[in-house]
Amino acid sequence: MAQRVQLTATVSENQLGQRLDQALAEMFPDYSRSRIKEWILNQRVLVNGQLCDKPKEKVLGGERVAIDAEIDEEIRFEAQDIPLDIVYEDDDILVINKPRDLVVHPGAGNPDGTVLNALLHYYPPIADVPRAGIVHRLDKDTTGLMVVAKTVPAQTRLVESLQLREITREYEAVAIGHMTAGGTVNEPISRHPTKRTHMSVHPMGKPAVTHYRIMEHFRVHTRLRLRLETGRTHQIRVHMAHITHPLVGDQVYGGRPRPPKAHRKRLFPRCVSSTASASCNDAASLPSCIGYRNGVARADSTGYGGPYRCDARRFRRT
Repeated sequence: MAQRVQLTATVSENQLGQRLDQALAEMFPDYSRSRIKEWILNQRVLVNGQLCDKPKEKVLGGERVAIDAEIDEEIRFEAQDIPLDIVYEDDDILVINKPRDLVVHPGAGNPDGTVLNALLHYYPPIADVPRAGIVHRLDKDTTGLMVVAKTVPAQTRLVESLQLREITREYEAVAIGHMTAGGTVNEPISRHPTKRTHMSVHPMGKPAVTHYRIMEHFRVHTRLRLRLETGRTHQIRVHMAHITHPLVGDQVYGGRPRPPKAHRKRLFPRCVSSTASASCNDAASLPSCIGYRNGVARADSTGYGGPYRCDARRFRRT
């Protein structure tokens, strides 16, 4: 059975001079560059309303791109009764608090028991939305907020908002070392050349930007607030390790497995809250108490323009 894929977005001015297939692979990271190239060759891509079948075509920035394609569903994922912590829900979206050790999407080594399987059980109609409405991911070891689309129009708008950087994503983590000032890491990220399950900073990688500021100092650790401009795999972990301040609990990229016992409760707050502006004239406070001990990072805040122009939402945990 084939699944229809409908995507729209605007090419960023920062992508000036890139090949069309390269630009689209950055705009829609859930789909491989080879798949996107195939769609272009099969005339499934419109650029400013015109069919384009040349993957090597250079983009100028500002072009409106629309994809209407199909992918074969070789695997039908199973709905599984896995508890979800829902902090907000309406007709268009869900916002969930993902716990540590829960993988977002089935893959090698994790064929089930994921957020996607849980979503299929919680809201069966979401099976008709590509990837069960998942538009961004959190690492297995990261806790925090995820926005999920319940409808195809909502998913299209969310994907577009991600591309236009209308969605803000803030994280909190504890880094090893006494950092003296905040800053920005602007380093491209790609798959590690020899360790295929790892990512690394590489000049030929995809653009990646992480902003960070200091929230609190400990003797040999620093608590950080981080904001992403891009959403590359393992981005925060790779960037912080690159500047020699890996995250506590990140054994893959060099962080120590546990913080000192004396600081564990301070490093990982147990109770947080989320606030949402559900529509133009409706605001709700959404409390949520969750343990964050021993997590690598947690997603504290997300905000975006919803599926309709007047609809802006903001979720924050304090």
